[in-house]
Amino acid sequence: MAESLTHPALAGFRHGFFTRRGGVSAGAYASLNAGLRSGDDPAAVEENRRRIAAALGGGALRALRQVHGAHAVDATAAWEELPEADAMATGAPGIALGVVTADCAPVLFADAHARVVGAAHAGWRGAVAGVLEATVALMESLGAARGRIAAVIGPCIAQASYEVTGELREAVGDGRFFAPGRDAAHWQFDLPAYCAHRLSGLGAVHVLGLDTLADEARFFSHRRRTLAGGGALGHQLSGIAA
Repeated sequence: MAESLTHPALAGFRHGFFTRRGGVSAGAYASLNAGLRSGDDPAAVEENRRRIAAALGGGALRALRQVHGAHAVDATAAWEELPEADAMATGAPGIALGVVTADCAPVLFADAHARVVGAAHAGWRGAVAGVLEATVALMESLGAARGRIAAVIGPCIAQASYEVTGELREAVGDGRFFAPGRDAAHWQFDLPAYCAHRLSGLGAVHVLGLDTLADEARFFSHRRRTLAGGGALGHQLSGIAA
């Protein structure tokens, strides 16, 4: 069974921040790898995503060609090719939204009154570019209200694990989310806190507070793979159904 984490702020919606447990992939992809472009056996990824879709209610599971940008798309109508985007929203029953991550922040959104949901993939580039605000704006266009929307920031790389250079600090432009690093040229970036800040003004914003790099048993991590010298990389999926 596909293992996932849920949050009470999204109660009433089938949702989950899925871990890497409960799938059929092997080796470095073990076991619930949902990355369509990961290099894993396509049949294994298909089965993993089938299990995830079943856990989300068995409806259509929408996917994106994620590019670390700020584009959000309406997932209500089926598309022939995966759109280049990093967020989506819908108010249509029977559709589940899924974003994949391996250190970036997965963010799930819901307006319980309007029955509109959203999902976003927010790395630092996308967050700075405005992908979270774009998701909220799209949800509003579908009938949601900003003051009713609950957002939950799922497992992602935590500040203690996220060493960055001054170049990234300058790109973010807000020193409140950086702690001193090992020397004057390095900093520790708090990605989940920054994402929560970008979402201020919503009805509720929650952070699960789980570090993908530190928890190898449950999560894939791009930074962990990089520190180990490379190799295969799986991705966990976070999803929500309207």
